[in-house]
Amino acid sequence: MEEIQDTKKEIRNQVASKIADLSDEQLMEKELRIENRLFEFANFLEAGIALLYVNGKNEVSTQKILKRCYDYNKIVILPAFDADNMSIKLMKVDRPDKDLRVGQKGVLEPDPERCKIVPVDCIDIAVIPSIALDEKGARIGSGDGYYDRLIPELSITTRKVTLAIEEQLVQQVPMESHDKHVDIIITEKRIIYKI
Repeated sequence: MEEIQDTKKEIRNQVASKIADLSDEQLMEKELRIENRLFEFANFLEAGIALLYVNGKNEVSTQKILKRCYDYNKIVILPAFDADNMSIKLMKVDRPDKDLRVGQKGVLEPDPERCKIVPVDCIDIAVIPSIALDEKGARIGSGDGYYDRLIPELSITTRKVTLAIEEQLVQQVPMESHDKHVDIIITEKRIIYKI
């Protein structure tokens, strides 16, 4: 198990290095292509209630995606992290400019005083953050396991999607029994369905 953790750490570092080698313009261009591909993706267009995320380091930026979701009349759900219980509360965000605050992980998350909790079975599509992944949908996140616990709670009909630039794809992600896959990967070049 420790060996797998070390390998995952090494993969995170390799991906971080590849991303750091890109210019700001290259990264912005790739993320714009991913955003456009997401908004052409039928499962996303048909989804009324979308779970998204506010990106951390080495995750595809979601700032423009979040803004665009409101133009498409989507109900936007964002995670609020509870470090004490190592769990996620899913909360409806109506006004990102007023409804978000910096959370325990150092990223913006819903303010519980302004946002309502949404039951997990209401989610039509879940956009899950990833730092690295392989073409079979195995993913490496920040290492806290929040999404590995959330994914099994999502309805079987909820599409689990991750956004990634091609530099985040690796040959194979080592998996442990608690690690969960995503169904679909959207990159700047393609859409990959888990086999």
